[in-house]
Amino acid sequence: MLRAHLGAFLILGLLGCSSEDPRLPVQIYEEAFRLNQQGKMLEAKSLMEQLIQQYPESPSALQARKDLISIESMIKRDISERQKEARAAMRRVSDALARFKGKKGEYPAALAELVPEYLDRVPEAPWGHPFLYRAFVGVPIEDVKDRRGNLSQKMNTKLDRFYLACLGTDLGPGGKGLEGDILVVDGEPYEERSFPPIPTPQPLR
Repeated sequence: MLRAHLGAFLILGLLGCSSEDPRLPVQIYEEAFRLNQQGKMLEAKSLMEQLIQQYPESPSALQARKDLISIESMIKRDISERQKEARAAMRRVSDALARFKGKKGEYPAALAELVPEYLDRVPEAPWGHPFLYRAFVGVPIEDVKDRRGNLSQKMNTKLDRFYLACLGTDLGPGGKGLEGDILVVDGEPYEERSFPPIPTPQPLR
């Protein structure tokens, strides 16, 4: 979105004209149209919104209002498709983790351990960002009774649970659209806003 605003300022500089120049709305619209043709829909949307705000009565702004309806629809569709791709990738990772645990008895400490036997490469979100993965021990300290009924405790060390997250295009928690988080706990979608705390103390490995 920042690039879109910079694009408008570049147009002002290149034209070397005042904000009253009737050519400027046309140039801004043409730049927004070009961005949209290149698939940069968010940048195009931002530039058209700026055009409408600054030159609301211009023919270019009137056309931009019509185009925005189509662009916003395409953006929603694109977000939906990319989120589907992210969820599908996370299902593939979860399946690979389940196969790893079935063979090794616990989950790997890092996703890189899935390569190359379970996955061809270290998995990423459709936009190239890494997934956040954390394997942990579900019950670090377990109560054990002997034959006489005496109670003692033992430390578990097997990584029998995991959190997997796609933090969106901003790589930060929260957000909407493509910046929104997708969370998975032990292979199942998790609908809360954040993961529950990991049990402590976790054993040293």
